Amino acid sequence: MFHNYRMRKVIFPIASLIAAFLLIVSCAPTPRVPSSQLDTPDHHTFTGLKLLDQEKYSDAQREFELALQLDDKYSKAYIGIGLVKTYTADFNSAWDNLEKGAKYANTDDEKLFSNVGNIRYYTQSKLEKKWLALCKDEFKEAVKIDPKNASAHYFMGLAYKAALEFDLASQIFTKVIELKTDHVADADIQWKFMQKVQRAMPGTSTGKQIAVVERLTRADAAALFMEELKIDVLYNKRTPKTFDTSFKDPEKAAAEVKPVKLTAKDIVDHPLKTDIEGVLEIGVRGLENDPKGNFQPGEVLSRGEYAMMLEDVLIKVTGDNALATKYIDSKSLFPDVRSDLPYFNAIMVVTSRGIMEARDINTGEFAPLKPVAGVDALLIIRKLKEELKVN
Repeated sequence: MFHNYRMRKVIFPIASLIAAFLLIVSCAPTPRVPSSQLDTPDHHTFTGLKLLDQEKYSDAQREFELALQLDDKYSKAYIGIGLVKTYTADFNSAWDNLEKGAKYANTDDEKLFSNVGNIRYYTQSKLEKKWLALCKDEFKEAVKIDPKNASAHYFMGLAYKAALEFDLASQIFTKVIELKTDHVADADIQWKFMQKVQRAMPGTSTGKQIAVVERLTRADAAALFMEELKIDVLYNKRTPKTFDTSFKDPEKAAAEVKPVKLTAKDIVDHPLKTDIEGVLEIGVRGLENDPKGNFQPGEVLSRGEYAMMLEDVLIKVTGDNALATKYIDSKSLFPDVRSDLPYFNAIMVVTSRGIMEARDINTGEFAPLKPVAGVDALLIIRKLKEELKVN
């Protein structure tokens, strides 16, 4: 009797554990049965990465999820979903999936893929204060596994570019090109971009930040004129000063109200507020407030608008007012710029001096309605400084 009781005490907990285990197993999702030879985690992940590069994020996620239906511990699929979430700014979910990917990474290839995924996450999110240092750590781990891995080098190059470390970025992109494996064409584009930035030689932190923007805004233009061109100093040196020497009653003079500082309603919290107010104070054609008192700092500038601003600077600094109408009766040199358009004269002024040029050398089109890239805006500012013979 006592023996049977002891046996029941031992067997009951064991039976309970077995039952619990069977319950967990029965509740776990059953892996999907492959429907064809290409219905594999590896193939779906490969396809998902191609779609990710094409910025087809929902389609890419679908492929990664199909991979996980076949193998719920497939490391690269989790990392793929993490990258989709990264590029759609869902950073919390991104990191959760990247961590899962790292957890299930068993092979060197999977671990390296995880390192590269983390580099891309840190570069895109910049949530960590020392995000570049974290990228470097991941890069070191990646090249320990494969010193010639092109993906690790390419995405580290993009990290340096995002950190405005242009020399280091250029060196890394050169390495990718020399490896002659993956990302060669993209690295070549990035390397050429770095060469443009280095030719533009931005002298300020703001200039470096603007160099990597794809579309110049009105606020960016104000910052370039104030910080890179130093238009306030330039105007003070080149424009004649006027003095009011007429007699003023001392009491009336003391009572005169000082001019109110020019500002705009929509730049109260803008990071480039000081530059914008500086440009408003000086006065640059095309960079004024609208009738409602707004500067519209985020509005993207066209090449035609930028040419008009440059023309205004040239006129005021040189004192040559005839420039404003110099090409009014001239024939257009560009197939897409009619002579009756408001920016025609300005385009002719800046192109005749080599400050701006046709956007498409083959067709000769100026593309006046196209946006201005930040690096191009910097190069143009440099040419303007050369034309005005200023440092």
